[in-house]
Amino acid sequence: MCAFLRTARAAGFTAIAGTLLAGCGFLNSSSMVAPTPMTVTSEAFSQNVLPSTFTCHTADPQTPPLSWFGAPSGTQSYALVVDDSSAPITPFIYWMVFDISPATTDIQQGHLPPQAKQAMNSAGTIGYDPPCPQGSPHVYRFAVYALNKWLHLPAGVSLQKAWTAIAAATIGRGRATPTGNP
Repeated sequence: MCAFLRTARAAGFTAIAGTLLAGCGFLNSSSMVAPTPMTVTSEAFSQNVLPSTFTCHTADPQTPPLSWFGAPSGTQSYALVVDDSSAPITPFIYWMVFDISPATTDIQQGHLPPQAKQAMNSAGTIGYDPPCPQGSPHVYRFAVYALNKWLHLPAGVSLQKAWTAIAAATIGRGRATPTGNP
């Protein structure tokens, strides 16, 4: 149990640090410029609510459809990070996808973009760990990062390595923030 708590704490700290550094642009090529704002939407998030179809509250949860626009020039690839800012271990990472082609501007429901790779999530698995709001509503962040390079990390890379690489290459960022209900 102690090893699990250490791992969870380390993952939480790494994720927070990566989010803060990438979000502020501190790891962006040696400049302290904030990433270019982008727009991320989903036809599935009606009234900004995450339907149970995309959570653990359904028998066969899927990834939601997402689309984005407004990436800055110089975008070489995209990354997607889905997390829960309301989780006890914050943020809890449900899905991390990287090396998404710069020609891709959406993700279809239940699919991974061609040639994209997935990193470990906070549950210690590869792929989409469906959010599971318990007790009270949770706000989930579906963040798309425009990157100035391909990451070329292996599929299943650790959460820490993926976060660090995404933070270091971020030049644009946008997110959708639907609320999931118990």
